[in-house]
Amino acid sequence: MLIRVSSRVQPLAVTARIIMLALVAALTLILTKEPGQLRWIALLLVAALPAFIAPDHRLFGPLGRFAEVAVTGLAAGSIALAADRSGTVSAPGFGAEAVLPYLAVPLLTAALRRKPTEGAALLGVAAVALVAGGTLIGGASPSPITQPGFLAASGQWLVLGAIVTFAADAMRQFMQPAEPTPQPYAEATRLLTQLRSVARSLPGATLDPGGISEHLLEELRMVAPGDRAAVLSTSGGGRLVVLAQTGADRVDWETTLDSESAVAEAWTTQQPQVASRSQARSHRGGDVSSLVVPLVAGVRTIGLVILEADVSSAYPSGVVFDVTGVTEPAALRLEAALLFDDVRSLATNEERQRLAREIHDGVAQELVMVGYGIDNALATLPEGTEETAEELRTLRNEVTRVITELRLSLFELRSEVDRNGGLAAAIAEYARTLGTSAGLRVHFTFDESTARLPAATEAELLRIAQEAITNARKHAGASNLWVTCTVDPPYAEIEVSDDGKGFADDRPDGRYGLTIMAERAERIRGRLKITPRHPSGTTVAVVLGSSAKRDSVRDSVSAPEGE
Repeated sequence: MLIRVSSRVQPLAVTARIIMLALVAALTLILTKEPGQLRWIALLLVAALPAFIAPDHRLFGPLGRFAEVAVTGLAAGSIALAADRSGTVSAPGFGAEAVLPYLAVPLLTAALRRKPTEGAALLGVAAVALVAGGTLIGGASPSPITQPGFLAASGQWLVLGAIVTFAADAMRQFMQPAEPTPQPYAEATRLLTQLRSVARSLPGATLDPGGISEHLLEELRMVAPGDRAAVLSTSGGGRLVVLAQTGADRVDWETTLDSESAVAEAWTTQQPQVASRSQARSHRGGDVSSLVVPLVAGVRTIGLVILEADVSSAYPSGVVFDVTGVTEPAALRLEAALLFDDVRSLATNEERQRLAREIHDGVAQELVMVGYGIDNALATLPEGTEETAEELRTLRNEVTRVITELRLSLFELRSEVDRNGGLAAAIAEYARTLGTSAGLRVHFTFDESTARLPAATEAELLRIAQEAITNARKHAGASNLWVTCTVDPPYAEIEVSDDGKGFADDRPDGRYGLTIMAERAERIRGRLKITPRHPSGTTVAVVLGSSAKRDSVRDSVSAPEGE
């Protein structure tokens, strides 16, 4: 960039010096009528030599510009006195106007070279040189520095020089080519590359909102009393989701932002709120103290921390100060995790949709054409080839089965959790569709709170349920399917049971499906359980959080159990 700027400044600087030297020489000769005053122009030419010979030199370039303003200031006094003697000016001292315009050249050069400090120093040297030129040169009485004309001319050009110094930045930007607007994919690549590098250097290499929230609550237990606590964040629709919580029992926290509550007030004002009533809709009453602290990253509220104690006045200003000291740095970590979750979910959903389109437009269409070909072959078979016809019908049935499987796979790929419908509705739709295609009787039991889980967590639970339902349809040979969905954030449990032959076979695809389910459960800090069902069949369950009493957040989640 510096090379590009220098290449544009140099022609302008050389041209300006040549024009100004010729101009001030002519004006000096006209106003003073003394050819001897042209010695100052010669000195200016000598001072300007570095600008012609070595403009980019780190030492000679700036020294040349300082020499130019010094010579200009000294010359102003001498030329003004000579003009007064010649009688060519209307007022004493105004003859300095012959040479003072040259001040703009070194000042403009410094500004265009992005050297504002040098420009300010040049103005200072010019002021000193003008004082020296007015007091030390001339030897006449009164001294030109005492004349109003000289003072007015000097002040005028110093002010103009300052304006040139500050306005040159705009000129430099005008001369500089505009930076091309980054293309969306190029910008996304740059940001994702930075994110990858940062993620690898994070302590513990985690960008999990649930894990970060649990760690935050553990830290807060050391600085503030409490019987219950939770970390909440947004999840669309103007509602909050519970990322983590502690306490003896599950709590139905206030998750709306349009109610008159400390939760809504803290979110709106971005200030901690202390209340004497619980922020839980399920609270049984009695003395209680609540502290709601917003998690603010930059200017945006990205979540809330709620602390509650079953005593009055549990959160004085000193405790609030200690709590905010913990939550402020945690807000940035949580924002990074939430943004990473959004990027990952967006990329995953886009890839699923792409795969669905490719399967539909590729393999599925080709299989349909194969089916049509078999139908045509059956229709044109000569009599007496019943054995061949039977083989073709068997092949046609197999192609139909594969097409059906592909369509169900497309349905699975395109299935998403509707932010208005909820997790239970998405699971029910999938189970009903697959049950109908396989002749299964599907029995539903749903208990879903109005509060929502984070979108990424709901997506993983849906995929686990889909895999369990698909396994039951493909491998179990069952007649009935029981699907139970319990959601009470941050707790959730999805259970899929069948009355088939159990999971005794060792088909690689079945074991691979179990591995995928276990990996998904681990990603959301849940537990996968696979148990026999009495008298026959298998039960697959994924549990997130805990419905039992617990002493800390870490007791509520664990690694996936063995298959």
